[in-house]
Amino acid sequence: MALILRNARLIDPQVGLDEVADLLIRDGRIVEVGHDLTAKTYVERDLSGKILVPGLVDIHVHLREHGFELKEDIASGTRSAAHGGFTAVCAMPNTTPITDNALAVEYVKARAAEVGKCRVLVSGACTKGLGGETLAEMGDMVAHGCCAFTDDGRGIKDTGMMRRVLDYAAQFDRVVMPHCQDDELVGKGQVNEGVASTRLGLEGWPAEGEELEIMRDIALCRLTGCPLHIQHLTTKRALDLVRAAKAEGLPVTCEVTPHHLVLTEDHIGDDYPTSLKVNPPLRTAEDAAGLIEGVVDGSVDVIVTDHAPHAEWEKDREFELAPFGMIGLETSLSLILTYLVDKGIIDYNRMVELMAIRPREILRQERVALEAGSVADLTVFDPNIEWTVQASDFLSKAKNSGFIGYELKGRATDVYVGGYATMENGVVVE
Repeated sequence: MALILRNARLIDPQVGLDEVADLLIRDGRIVEVGHDLTAKTYVERDLSGKILVPGLVDIHVHLREHGFELKEDIASGTRSAAHGGFTAVCAMPNTTPITDNALAVEYVKARAAEVGKCRVLVSGACTKGLGGETLAEMGDMVAHGCCAFTDDGRGIKDTGMMRRVLDYAAQFDRVVMPHCQDDELVGKGQVNEGVASTRLGLEGWPAEGEELEIMRDIALCRLTGCPLHIQHLTTKRALDLVRAAKAEGLPVTCEVTPHHLVLTEDHIGDDYPTSLKVNPPLRTAEDAAGLIEGVVDGSVDVIVTDHAPHAEWEKDREFELAPFGMIGLETSLSLILTYLVDKGIIDYNRMVELMAIRPREILRQERVALEAGSVADLTVFDPNIEWTVQASDFLSKAKNSGFIGYELKGRATDVYVGGYATMENGVVVE
């Protein structure tokens, strides 16, 4: 039986589409885009007043399974993703055991197929055990569906090892996504080094701890030709390095998070809110403005959440003892709509590029577009819904959001994965 989605505003810059129209879906794919569509047998939904776009993808998510199911698991993490409007997420490998072999890749795929509410793409570790010393089983992981490589959570200190990682990944046309962090320079840093670290009396985390590794990894990208994607970039100078690499024609891309766009070190008050302890740390207002400029001019390729769930007791400790990270799947779309789209900083087309088109391109995934023949992975949102972020509303196991209490405008209402609803009218389909 066919499904007809009626009267939504369809937006997709890939096909030059921005108009109120209908979508006809059958067998998981879009059959037709047009007006007053019909079929022999069908069900329909009226989406008047809503916007429909190619399904959103988050390429930087910690689902925590296996090993840390107390914080999150694939079932709760993908429910959270669907609730936030996402049709696919890329799971990071820093679980226990580490996703550094084909068996671990297959486990994540199997669990996602069993309990997932969105597609789960699997990234593999660059080095065994994230130790930075021995190559992980990269070729075997690719053969079993691994889409990218990262030692997320830590930097690869040994330059020779990083070169070998890039040389090896290049053979499989897989992107390497480094967490650019010079651990020896960063040390025990807790917050951005400068005004924040001085005011709060905490160990400082210098911006150079990020920028130096970005500089090195761009040089290694030049040497090897391997596609390089800089994770959660946070400083204006780091973005300038990426701009220069792009101008040189190197295959370098980068991502930013909503919390690094909206929040700064100034938001960390004297109450030491551990929800704002993230890795890399919140930077200066000048850095945040620089990142937004990069979102506008195209220097930034992707917006991700770096969804990092933790148990309540882990965050309910002294700032120095609390783990780094905040959740973001259920607020990301609304934050971008509220702080960038609604303010006229970017338009819907650019938002779709950042959150749906470029993520798939970088991970070599099948193109999804609002055209006949495309897989029907779709996100629908109401741009006029006004809502307040509340912990009780999260479907994630974790509540460590830095945006609780924020008033946002715009929210996902419906999500379709392969033509089947995973969320309808704001409720995840069980």
